[in-house]
Amino acid sequence: MSVPAHLQLYDPLDGMRLGPEHCFLCGAPTEPPIDSVPVFAYWLMDRYNLADRQVQLLDQSIVTYRDLRIPCCQHCRTHHVEPLEAEVQQIAEAGLDGWRALPEQTLFLWLGKMFYGVFVTELLTELEPLVKPRYPLAENAQMFRRLHAFLQTFQALRVPIVFEDFTPASLFILEVDSREDTIPFEYDDDLTTMVFSIKLGNAVLMACLADNGIVKDAMRRVVTDAARPLHPVQVAEFKARVYYGAYLFNVVPDYFARPLKHGDDHLVYDTLIDDITSAVFNPWQNSAYGQSLQEMWKRWDISLRRIMQDPSQPLSYLYDEHNQPRQLDTFEAPKG
Repeated sequence: MSVPAHLQLYDPLDGMRLGPEHCFLCGAPTEPPIDSVPVFAYWLMDRYNLADRQVQLLDQSIVTYRDLRIPCCQHCRTHHVEPLEAEVQQIAEAGLDGWRALPEQTLFLWLGKMFYGVFVTELLTELEPLVKPRYPLAENAQMFRRLHAFLQTFQALRVPIVFEDFTPASLFILEVDSREDTIPFEYDDDLTTMVFSIKLGNAVLMACLADNGIVKDAMRRVVTDAARPLHPVQVAEFKARVYYGAYLFNVVPDYFARPLKHGDDHLVYDTLIDDITSAVFNPWQNSAYGQSLQEMWKRWDISLRRIMQDPSQPLSYLYDEHNQPRQLDTFEAPKG
């Protein structure tokens, strides 16, 4: 049977239709810059005064948050993007309780929209870079395989899709203890491993995309132990574990839409990991994890030498010397 128009999937990597002339959701022709939406929604920029804040891209060029836009046709803007942003804006009013009540698929799509917007901006900037990045995105074949997988599931923003017994990403929601928290908004990402993190008030929202929740499952003990208000330095450690876990993740899920039957009004996705020749994760190395910690702990000026003082057990603020969850009310810089 023929597939109804509203159930037809779109892949922007087919023909590399990533530029401003095609809607990012459906591929319809667009007229730049009129047909576009902000990567970071207007309500988000207004709430955290982001519009004129600067962002440094991988080629060392500088843009502002208001400059970050993705092409979007009028239909997708009014029927898909704006309703998503309106729902999330309302949820954000309720704070942490609202974020925790948000359906996982909605959180995935909202974080995924921002990730994709930043990714495309970086990719297109590489065509005429200010300084050529050390590891250009366009040369990373494994990352493009994961991006293709992500885009298959991200079509759920436009096409009604049910994910059968899986979530296409590892999603994390952390609570930040306010006592030594001085930063109301923060965002960071790793486009190569497809991790995106954003801090909004006392809530930190993270996604490891195109992993079917495997990274989160591997971290289930840490996730359980982190279900409490965390000092900002503990949040940074949690993020380092997610980023490093995503770096070690070594497979790409496949997704399959079930054949449509007469009268179906949505697609149903199944998934599997078909690469039996590879381990799901590459081996953990404390030395590499220590570097991830150092990057996340830059604000606290914790040296790699101090982090790796015991090579068998890198420094931790989430756990004490007995590997039990650590309560941290006040940060004291480590000696040495």
